Amino acid sequence: MRTTTARHASLTAVAAATLATGLLITAAGTGGAATAPHSAATSTTNSATGGAAATGRAAAAATAPGLTSAPGSIKTISSDWSIPWGLSWLPDGSALITERDTFKVFTLAQDGTKKEIGKVPNVVTTGGEGGLLSIAVSPSWKTDHYVYLMHTASEGNRIARMTFDGGKLSGYKVLVDGIKKNKYHDGGRLKFGPDGYLYATTGEAQDRKLAQDKSSLNGKILRMTTDGKPAPGNPFGTLLYSYGHRNPQGITWDAQGRLWEAEFGDAKYDELNLIEPGKNYGWPTCEGTCSVDGMTNPKRQWPVSEASPSAVAYADGAIYMAALRGQRLWRIPVDGTTAGTPKAYYTGDYGRLRTVEAVPGKNSLWLTTTNADNNGKAGPGSDKVFQVDLK
Repeated sequence: MRTTTARHASLTAVAAATLATGLLITAAGTGGAATAPHSAATSTTNSATGGAAATGRAAAAATAPGLTSAPGSIKTISSDWSIPWGLSWLPDGSALITERDTFKVFTLAQDGTKKEIGKVPNVVTTGGEGGLLSIAVSPSWKTDHYVYLMHTASEGNRIARMTFDGGKLSGYKVLVDGIKKNKYHDGGRLKFGPDGYLYATTGEAQDRKLAQDKSSLNGKILRMTTDGKPAPGNPFGTLLYSYGHRNPQGITWDAQGRLWEAEFGDAKYDELNLIEPGKNYGWPTCEGTCSVDGMTNPKRQWPVSEASPSAVAYADGAIYMAALRGQRLWRIPVDGTTAGTPKAYYTGDYGRLRTVEAVPGKNSLWLTTTNADNNGKAGPGSDKVFQVDLK
C-alpha cells in the first residue's frame, strides 16, 4: 500500500469560527515578503477526474452556484513556525496553535503577537504523522477555561483536556484512549460542532480492516460530550459517528449545520464527503466513487497528486480545503448537499498547506503551511501563518 509519506513527498468558539464568513490559512512557505501575490486559479477537477465515472452522490455534484467571494491577497501574520498543525479560536479573536513535533501550544493574536503558553505532556512522535495534532477551545471557555487536544502517546492516540488560565496551560486529563497509532494514518482533527459536541477524526493506523470494525475507534469520526463520553443520539450508542474512513484530517460544518469531511485516499482518489450518522464511507472496499451496496460515495474526489487534503473550513458558501501534496487551496462551492466544481488557488506558491480556518468576524481566512515536516524541503522554523482576504 502506498503510504502517506510517499504521497507527501513532493461552533462555539470553534463552531462560530467555522461558520464565520472568512477563511484562515497557515502555510509553511518560503520567502520573506510580508505580502505575496496570489496565483490565479490553476485548475479544476470533478468527481470523475482520472477516468472514473461519477455515480451516486458524486454524480449529483456536477454544478452549484458560484461564490460571492474568492481568495485574494495573502499577507503573512506570523513566521518561524515548525509544523503548525492545530488551530482553534479564543473568544478574544486570538488563536491557539499547536506544533506537531515540539509539543508546544502558542497564542497568536490578530496583530501577529505570538506567545508560548505551554508544552503538552505525554506526547510522543511516530517519525511520521503522529505527535501533537489538533486543539479545540471549549464552547464554555469563559467559565471553564478548557482546551481539548488530540495527540499521540506511548500506547496510542488519545484525546485529552487541559486548562488554559492565567496565560498558561495546566492540568492534564485523558478523556479517550485506545485509539491505535502508527507511523502514518493517525487522523487527528478535533472540532466542536454546532450541536456543542466534540468531534474527532481517527485514521486506520495502516490496518485497513479497522476502518470497517465497529468495535474499533480507528478509521472513524467520533462524537462525544465534553467529558469524552458517547454523545446522545450517536448511531451505535458508542463514540462512533461514521466509519469506513482511511485517514481523515479535515472536518467542518456549513451554514445549515451539515458536516463535511476531507480524507486521504491511497493511490487513486482523495475525497470530500458529506457525513451522516451511521454511514459507511467505504474504505478499504472503495476508494472514491464505487457502486458497492452499503457504501456512501464522496461528493467530490481528486487524484492524490492534486490534493492529499488536511484541514477544511466553510466560508462564504464554499468549502475551502488545504492540500499537502497538491500544494494548493481548493475552493468547492456547496449548495445544500451538492458540491460544485472545485477551483484551485495558490498552486505551488507556498508549499504544503495544512490548516485553514475562517477568521471570526472577518471576511478572511487563516492558512498554515507545514513544509518543515518529514517530507518538506524546508527546515524547522520555516513555516508560516497567512491571512487570506476574500474579495
